[in-house]
Amino acid sequence: MADTREQKEAAPVQFPSPVPRPEGELDELKRIWRAPRGIHILSAVNNTYVGLWYVGAALMFFVLAGILATIMRTQLAQPEMRLVGHELYNQLFTMHGTIMMFLFAVPMVEAFGVFLLPNMQAARDLPFPRLSAYAFWAYFIGGTAFFTSLFFGLAPNGGWFMYPPLTSYEFSPGINADFWLLGIGFIEISAIAGAIEIIVGVLKTRAPGQSLDKLPVYSWAMLIFALMIVFAFPAVILATLLLELERAFHWPFFIAERGGDPLLWQHLFWFFGHPEVYVIFLPAAGMVSMMVPTMAQTPLAGYRLVVLAIIGTGFLSFGLWVHHMFTTGLPQVSLGFFSAASMAVAIPSGIQVFAWISTIASGKLQMRTPTYFLLGFLFIFTLGGLTGVMVAMVPFDWQAHDTHFIVAHLHYVLIGGMVFPIFAAFYYWAPTASTRPLSERLGKWSFWFMFIGVNVTFFPLHIVGLMGMPRRNYTYLAEMGWGPINLIATIGAYMIAIGVLIFLIDLAKNFRPFQGDAGNVWNAGTLEWLPSGNYQTRSIPIVTSREPLWDQPNLARDVEAGRYYLPNAPTGGRETIITSPIDARPQYVLQMPGPSWPTVLAAVFTAAFFLGLTVKLYIPAFTCGVFAVVMVIWWMWDTDPGPSSPSVDIGGGLHLPTYVTGPMSHSYWAMIVLELVAGTTFACLLFSYFFLWTVNPEMWPQAGGLPSLGWPAASAVLYIVGSAAMFIGGRSLARVPERSPWPMRLLALLAIPAFVGAVTLEIFGQLSTGLRPSESGYGAVVYTISAWQGFFAAVLVIMVLYTIARSLSGRLNGVRRATYDNTQLLWQYATVQGLIGLIVVHAFPRLLG
Repeated sequence: MADTREQKEAAPVQFPSPVPRPEGELDELKRIWRAPRGIHILSAVNNTYVGLWYVGAALMFFVLAGILATIMRTQLAQPEMRLVGHELYNQLFTMHGTIMMFLFAVPMVEAFGVFLLPNMQAARDLPFPRLSAYAFWAYFIGGTAFFTSLFFGLAPNGGWFMYPPLTSYEFSPGINADFWLLGIGFIEISAIAGAIEIIVGVLKTRAPGQSLDKLPVYSWAMLIFALMIVFAFPAVILATLLLELERAFHWPFFIAERGGDPLLWQHLFWFFGHPEVYVIFLPAAGMVSMMVPTMAQTPLAGYRLVVLAIIGTGFLSFGLWVHHMFTTGLPQVSLGFFSAASMAVAIPSGIQVFAWISTIASGKLQMRTPTYFLLGFLFIFTLGGLTGVMVAMVPFDWQAHDTHFIVAHLHYVLIGGMVFPIFAAFYYWAPTASTRPLSERLGKWSFWFMFIGVNVTFFPLHIVGLMGMPRRNYTYLAEMGWGPINLIATIGAYMIAIGVLIFLIDLAKNFRPFQGDAGNVWNAGTLEWLPSGNYQTRSIPIVTSREPLWDQPNLARDVEAGRYYLPNAPTGGRETIITSPIDARPQYVLQMPGPSWPTVLAAVFTAAFFLGLTVKLYIPAFTCGVFAVVMVIWWMWDTDPGPSSPSVDIGGGLHLPTYVTGPMSHSYWAMIVLELVAGTTFACLLFSYFFLWTVNPEMWPQAGGLPSLGWPAASAVLYIVGSAAMFIGGRSLARVPERSPWPMRLLALLAIPAFVGAVTLEIFGQLSTGLRPSESGYGAVVYTISAWQGFFAAVLVIMVLYTIARSLSGRLNGVRRATYDNTQLLWQYATVQGLIGLIVVHAFPRLLG
């Protein structure tokens, strides 16, 4: 390990095109990366399998949500239609919006990322394949269970936005809302797991030489997409947690007369909800930036501007959430700021549109099925953007709010900005996963039905919205004059359904996955079109440009002949190269885990845990929760194999270590991203504290009503003691590299009661004042801050015991120490979080008093 720094700085070697590698090496790669057979295929973790399963599940939910939409449009086709009643209609529009947003849109773009990113970056797989598999199975099982609630009359009926107080315990006493709160919160956790995988994958698993200025635009888009998930989704997870606590224990976060405020929900929800539009759009735009150059057979115009536009869109999107709250009575200054921000975000989107148009104009466009969907996307999305500028104007929004004009705008943006690029992507990238491409004839029929259907459905809704037709109403009177327009819109909806049906027939006839690929049918220039198998590329090439296949005509042949990096399996198992995040210099060889049943079982038990909580079966739920933790520990046990040898030859005379720890390690980066998720959630919780204080300051206690300073002081001392014990334990571990010293175990064990004691003292301090969480919004948010820290206490106890168990088994020492380093990293974060919580709860009211 002494030469790690020197290897880190080593530049990729220029290969002199030697003779092909022995055929036996290729056979060994195929054997190592072969997916299990029979029922055991469910335990596969290859991105080639998990990615396609993910895409298939998201497509299934798209079809299901489309069926619900068709039922709703049929109900609205004529005045006073009796197809469904108001209660079922409420469930239908809630489930349609929820499934499209949470079970189709975000999972679909995440699924494409799992499948495409290793191919585009010439990596063998993403760095945490079992995490990807867990994210998929959790999403698929949880989403399926969520959808089935519709057949038992238990589906949520409060809208996909679930505004309280209508969704609180007083007005929604059943468990319908709980299905949404627990189900969606769980599914969003799955999305965050996928985002962590994508961030580390984009930054650390790239082909040597694929520096940031040579990174495919799609990789940039997925990186920003995943970062947006990290900073946006914690808000909705916290919101669902607070509302579920209110429903289950009557903690009044959103009840105005007891110190809460229903607007807190809207702030948290839309801080997630509006960035989510761009969470969906950016990956789709990244796909467009990959497909347009290929279909025009010319490089993308304005590459750097497009990348800056993607970054700018991601940044600006977090300043738009009040765009959805213009009618809630906010101050005029706030309305002006957010109105300006809502219009400013059109600038980076416009940059991308002009770059695509310029690329098309400078090349020779192939009029194939992907091109049709791309041109349809440009037309529909641009119209949606124009109406977006309209609703960004506060006076107009006051008039159009909650009418079918908003329904039309939303669908133009989402269908144009996401659905059409996704269908283009299906036709464009199907040859990388199937032995034959999809049908050109059926594809064009599918396009025309969908394109005409979208415009026939949603353009008239602008008109009927301006005529005053409100959204979310299950029927209307004939005297209103809305019937003919709604009939036209319903005909358009059936045209969309026919277009999707044709696409499904095309898939059934022509898509043949897991048997090979159809080759580079479009003459594309990027790496996903290299010959591949379950191991992706036979050897990992050196990248010298953004379109390697165009600029290096022999690249595909040389890669398949094994003339580049890692043409074999030097560690005897699955592996890929970890590179530096900026300039993609090889750093070390990552040893990757194989198929895993515990990963599947962990997802099953996690879903059962949340489902059990939803239906109030608490003992079975917590039993399943324990089993889920056990399965996670089981799957993690062999994912830190330690160095198989000091270094291995990966080709070109370059030797890399097989194990590193610290900031160079991929797991260290993943822990940092996880801490960003936790930190964002905690920041949203502190926002809730200060927001409720601003609207109900009389509920906040004066200094005399706070616990004695002795309680928080003792808690802070214990936090610091535990943190110091973990730090010293890490230093003692480094002093004896080849074995696990007993001081590390002792110090880690001592840290546990320190942290748990700190949380316990904080809670007892609040109890000593007689404060109860169900009495006021103040009590509710203060106890939630303590409960959040208690959750970290439980997680850290499990992690420390797991770390000690690994040391006792000989799997952790001064060299093989990633488990301890990552545990300590999270411990130090939790300590800082706990100290900040103490300052906010105990110092802030005293400063005011």
